[in-house]
Amino acid sequence: MSLPRQLALALPHAESFAREDFLGGDSNGSALRLIEQWPDWPDRVLALVGPEGAGKSHLAAIWAEIAGARRVSARALGEADLLAALATGALVVEDAGSGLDERALFHLINLARQEEGHLLITAHTPPATWRVALPDLASRLRAIPCVALDPPGDALLRAVMVKLFADRQLSVDESLIAYLAARIERSFSAARAAVAELDREALRQKRPVTRALAAELLAREA
Repeated sequence: MSLPRQLALALPHAESFAREDFLGGDSNGSALRLIEQWPDWPDRVLALVGPEGAGKSHLAAIWAEIAGARRVSARALGEADLLAALATGALVVEDAGSGLDERALFHLINLARQEEGHLLITAHTPPATWRVALPDLASRLRAIPCVALDPPGDALLRAVMVKLFADRQLSVDESLIAYLAARIERSFSAARAAVAELDREALRQKRPVTRALAAELLAREA
């Protein structure tokens, strides 16, 4: 008869989106430079594009702090007071792409140019590739400059995992970081998931976070 699994208590942990906590590398260096060059942008509207967990939200938070920008979800644009949202002259539109209110976005882009404001749009794919019904919006989207966040290199992936563990007040051995970096998908979202799962399992088993525990987890998932 197997013993019941002990439930781990999921304690909250803080993930800092401050500029000093952003880890730069070849995959995101161009995006960071362009964010910090504001207001010297190639256009009043800029798209920040990359996969889930690539660092778009962190970069958007850095820009929001620099520019005094407000933030709104793309799915909420149809219900938002766009003039009020752009009142500071800068606005982040998060998670744009499918399912957005086309007329609201078209109006917002025009409003930003009219009011000499700036928009930072985050999305998984470039705006020029979105399927939209409004021809005028499609034309606006094709003209938006994009900066892409690429998958992280090995050094950046390792540094991100160290930071993720540190955010949870966990000090880990370099051998664990190297072991995970060689075996998980090369993405920030995979690193975040691996760190969270290791933390949960260590709490459940009342064990330290080690390479041995990581090996057990990965073998279980194989």
